[in-house]
Amino acid sequence: MPALLVVALVVVPLVEIYVLVQVGQVIGALPTIALLLVMSLLGAYLLRREGARTWRAFRTALQSGRVPAKEVADGALVILGGALLLTPGFATDFFGLACVLPPSRAVLRRMLTGVVAKRLGVGGLLGGMAADRLRRPGRGTGAAGGVVDGEVVDDGYGPPPQRPLPPG
Repeated sequence: MPALLVVALVVVPLVEIYVLVQVGQVIGALPTIALLLVMSLLGAYLLRREGARTWRAFRTALQSGRVPAKEVADGALVILGGALLLTPGFATDFFGLACVLPPSRAVLRRMLTGVVAKRLGVGGLLGGMAADRLRRPGRGTGAAGGVVDGEVVDDGYGPPPQRPLPPG
């Protein structure tokens, strides 16, 4: 975690300054500033559009009774991408676009889901690639992938007794 913090607070700003200076030398200072403003406006538009689309998908998943794992991951990526697009700089804009645009977001979502599932040690919870492997036909569902042998014991909490309906 400390390495990620160093990258976020030291390396990213240095890369942004370097890229800004290089672009400024090629196209000039005013066009560089104008391009940064256009990218921020485009980022705000994309954030609004994709955020609304993701929110609708989230609500649809909840209403259909499905766990919205994909939609939550999409929402997190759209928020991250929007923050990166609103941050001045070309490198952050590139990664922000990757997080916000649906085709690249799908790839990032699969990577994110796999990393989180691996880190948490749960394959099926997040619906990632590990969960797909567990659901393949012919695979057991036990802890070791085998068959669990056991005996069913009546615990006295079976279904409630059926009562006859009152006449009338």
